[in-house]
Amino acid sequence: MSPSSEINDIEEGLELEPRFDAAGLVTCVATDAATGEVLMVAHMNDEALRKTIASGEAWYFSRSRNALWRKGETSGQTQRVVEMRMDCDQDAVWIRVEQQGAACHTGRRSCFYRKVEAGEGAARLSFVDAERLFDPKDVYRK
Repeated sequence: MSPSSEINDIEEGLELEPRFDAAGLVTCVATDAATGEVLMVAHMNDEALRKTIASGEAWYFSRSRNALWRKGETSGQTQRVVEMRMDCDQDAVWIRVEQQGAACHTGRRSCFYRKVEAGEGAARLSFVDAERLFDPKDVYRK
């Protein structure tokens, strides 16, 4: 099969053929199904992707812990998948979820709680929508 045929199959075909990176991961963007708000960006390996499809709950792969995890298994802040989509070249996943509580491990609704502001010199961050829904120290005790 020619490279252009393979690309066409991936871009226009109906077979799920995720293209994992060298580390065996695809990027996953999770948004709130009701509002469209971006909640978080994480990674999935093959097992996380399969478990998410099979269970309807969001599963991810933690690069820092080198481990599979179900969203909310420690915090109780779960994600029920309403819809899952793949991008054109099948190397990124978008899930629309019903988020219970906070999506961010910092206790905030979204991981995107700081705005980038241009200024004289270096760009700076400012807090927006940064209210905490839970205290991470209480939830993630070692």
